[in-house]
Amino acid sequence: MAVDLQPTLTGKLLQMRPLREDDWDAIYALARDPLIWEQHPDRERWREERFRVVFREGMESGGALVAVDLATKRPIGFTRYHDFRPEQSEIEIGWTFLARSHWGGKYNSEMKDLMVRHAFTFVNTVVFSAGVDNLRSRRAIEKLGAVRFGTEINRNGGESVVYHLTAASYKGYGT
Repeated sequence: MAVDLQPTLTGKLLQMRPLREDDWDAIYALARDPLIWEQHPDRERWREERFRVVFREGMESGGALVAVDLATKRPIGFTRYHDFRPEQSEIEIGWTFLARSHWGGKYNSEMKDLMVRHAFTFVNTVVFSAGVDNLRSRRAIEKLGAVRFGTEINRNGGESVVYHLTAASYKGYGT
């Protein structure tokens, strides 16, 4: 079975579509807000040189998606599928951020719901990871029904909390 890690997924509020090189200006205009990163393990990710690495890695990953607000047709965030492990039937969803104008639950929830539902067409488990101090991200992950699996040292040298969400336990966001 061919697995599409850059699908176009459409919900009521937003569309997820593959990241393109020409998205740089719009995505970085959102990402350069330091308050987005205040709880993130890399609190300097708002700096252009730091975010260029994230953007480049997203492009190279083959799994990065842009969230586009259907009402305005403008990008509002970025996320990606990562570390697909078919032998364990799992994939990670991460590197997610949203413009502060779209914080508050419904956009992030729909973004994750669309991605999780798509992932469950080819894996049994979705993995999430959030810095131990990133309480906003951790609460959003827990609202999906993901269960804390453990901790790990992240690539920035800090501690992250790892969560698992299984296809058998997922009832959809808000249900």
